[in-house]
Amino acid sequence: MKTILFALRVTDLERSLAFYGKVGYLNIGKVPFDDGSSLVWLRLPDEPSVSLELVHRPADGPVETGGFEHLAIEVESLSDATARLTEAGLQPGEPVLHGADGPKTSWLTDPDGYRIELVEWPPGGPPTPDNT
Repeated sequence: MKTILFALRVTDLERSLAFYGKVGYLNIGKVPFDDGSSLVWLRLPDEPSVSLELVHRPADGPVETGGFEHLAIEVESLSDATARLTEAGLQPGEPVLHGADGPKTSWLTDPDGYRIELVEWPPGGPPTPDNT
């Protein structure tokens, strides 16, 4: 088994596509439906397949983020990523270092209120059961 994607319901598909395009996602396909709804598949350049699906169903009314906590994206350089996002017109938060040996993170919010965490891991990568 493996996770194949994470789906987010969006209010305005074009606005969300513009936002996630600025984050760095590539649009790799769209499935339109007769009722005006659609699915759009996105992936980051270093990922081999779909990782994010935008679900647009206008007839369902406003999007509520509910119990969704956040989406995390690993970056090689947090300072480069936040500079690129700022240049693209987005507003990432100030980078925060979590302890001397912890990751550096920055947060931003998409047009529907979904929170996105950008993470730069220290040398050695993220903690694992064998490396905590």
